Amino acid sequence: MDRIGDIALFLRVLDLGSISAAARSLDLSTAVASQRLKRLETSLGVRLLHRTTRRLHATPEGALLAEQGRGLVQDLESLGSGLRDAGAGVAGTLRVTMSASFGRQYISPLLPRFLARHPRVRVSVHLTDQVVDLVSEGFDLAIRIGDLHDSSLVSRRLALNRRVLCASPSYLAAHGTPDSPQDLTRHECLVLVGSAGRHDMWRLRAPDGGGETVVRVRGRCESNYGELLRDAAVAGLGIALHSTWHVGDDLRAGRLRIVLPQHRPQDTGIHAVMPQRRLVPPRVRAFVDFLAQEFADEPAWDRDLLVQLGVPPPSAHAYQR
Repeated sequence: MDRIGDIALFLRVLDLGSISAAARSLDLSTAVASQRLKRLETSLGVRLLHRTTRRLHATPEGALLAEQGRGLVQDLESLGSGLRDAGAGVAGTLRVTMSASFGRQYISPLLPRFLARHPRVRVSVHLTDQVVDLVSEGFDLAIRIGDLHDSSLVSRRLALNRRVLCASPSYLAAHGTPDSPQDLTRHECLVLVGSAGRHDMWRLRAPDGGGETVVRVRGRCESNYGELLRDAAVAGLGIALHSTWHVGDDLRAGRLRIVLPQHRPQDTGIHAVMPQRRLVPPRVRAFVDFLAQEFADEPAWDRDLLVQLGVPPPSAHAYQR
């Protein structure tokens, strides 16, 4: 009996919410998938699923199997992948998801070198600004920017994510330059609107490191897409809060200027995030190691902005990974 395979099917049903969807994802008929689930319940002597008209839900026993069985299935898959790859080097399909803007600007240029180094690897890159469920969507890895909240995932920081307030010279000439965080309440501010709500509470560090100031900002332009807000800032529509990787070229070219440099937003991180596994597939480990090496020390997008950011040069700045 393929007990692990049946558990993997059961987990896919929970992730996708229906037997038919799970069957399609595994190239099975719905009838065969239903028979295998019944076989699993019979062999364990418990009922695993509550069936309603809209969705399937795990019973308490099913929830326990999902909690403890997922790691077993993932470890077995990783072990099989590792054994297959042992004789051929790193191989297989790497499925990775990441921010559309960051992926296009900083990951896309690196892919040719990574693929040349690992000729038996295929890469499937999913660009989105939405947070994707890695397990249910079948991704090996995500590149995420900002604070991490999901404790069920394993992460490795690849680089520091510095952030700034910025505006175009034309906007500052027309509306003046803020002298304090409180001045922002009288300015047009460009607000990011995401799945977690409106990011209109800007937390700015005090120049002496003595805490932070929280300011609620507002403006006539908001979006869920950072590229649009960057374009709006360059066009002189207001003050924006952006990561330096996103607006570094604009700062260097003078299309944008840093506002309130002594009150920058708190730095966060750029992380490689993986599902919780005891065995990480070699293709995933190779890609994460490759990115960590590429972004080591000061990442390229920050190296010539350190003076503007008020950061000591690399020789005096200890980069913490």
